[in-house]
Amino acid sequence: MLNISRNNRFLKGLGILFLFLGITSFSFSQAHLGKGRITGTVVDENGKPLEGVLIVVQSLRAKAKFESYTDKKGHFAVAGMGTGQWRVTASKEGYVSSYVDIPIRQLRKNPALSFILKKIKGPAGLKTNEESFQLLDKGNLLLEEEKYDEALGVFEELLTKYSEIYQIHLNIGTCYLKKRELDKAEEQFKLVLDKILETHGDYNKEKVTSLRALAGLGEVFLQKEKFEDAQKYFAQALEISPEDAVSAYNVGEVYFSNQKIDEAIAYFELAIEIKKEWSKPYLKLGYVYLNKGDFDKSLEYFQKFIEMDPESPQVPNVQNIIATIEKMKDSR
Repeated sequence: MLNISRNNRFLKGLGILFLFLGITSFSFSQAHLGKGRITGTVVDENGKPLEGVLIVVQSLRAKAKFESYTDKKGHFAVAGMGTGQWRVTASKEGYVSSYVDIPIRQLRKNPALSFILKKIKGPAGLKTNEESFQLLDKGNLLLEEEKYDEALGVFEELLTKYSEIYQIHLNIGTCYLKKRELDKAEEQFKLVLDKILETHGDYNKEKVTSLRALAGLGEVFLQKEKFEDAQKYFAQALEISPEDAVSAYNVGEVYFSNQKIDEAIAYFELAIEIKKEWSKPYLKLGYVYLNKGDFDKSLEYFQKFIEMDPESPQVPNVQNIIATIEKMKDSR
């Protein structure tokens, strides 16, 4: 009987302990809810109130979370928090989110908060907005389909909505280049380069955009048959991005067009060194060495081209050239 009595007292004690733990757990979770209240404002970089900013107030110790939105004056108010540490986050589409960790009290007024949200710059700004991103995608698709006027309309619509995103001028310049409206294309590409210098002071600080604009200008002047200008811009593009095989190839093209054979060879070989699996420089070197009268080298590069790209529509013509070269060699 004594053992049973002890066991009963033990079990009863456990029950009291579990009950106590249960109450403690409940009280702990409820501690994050209460009468705490915060207010504040959200403005943009120019001090203009931002409406519709999502305000999230989340406990740093539990899963408790509250949400609200700013009104037309950029004001917000959130209530229901318990005493403790909370994170307040302000976010809006097209802007960089901001947050602050603060202690919230229930028995006294909490200091008002103030957020300044900065607009997301550059192409990333487009990606944060679903509608604009779809427009950009649509314009690029039209460009690929060679519907240049339609693509131009889409890109110009984007520019009216996001005039600060100067990278859109690259797409517009490409449309004009494809339409062979070369002066307009030149104007767009130069505008991009001016904006880069104005914003960053150096092309190297925005390499991808600078590379595209410089290469675009190179193409413009190549089509205008202003070879020295074309070479200058392609060479600048290559300086910014030494790993760019296309720029190296284009510089080689300019030299070859001007019958500067040795210089052309150097750049076509550089293009191959950068991008060994690309067949075009091999084809061009075949022509360059043929022009130079080095038949063995010419055959080597023509045959390599066919080996690399047997489905190319240029293969039959290259095969005829190879046959002619071999006849010339035999007749020597």
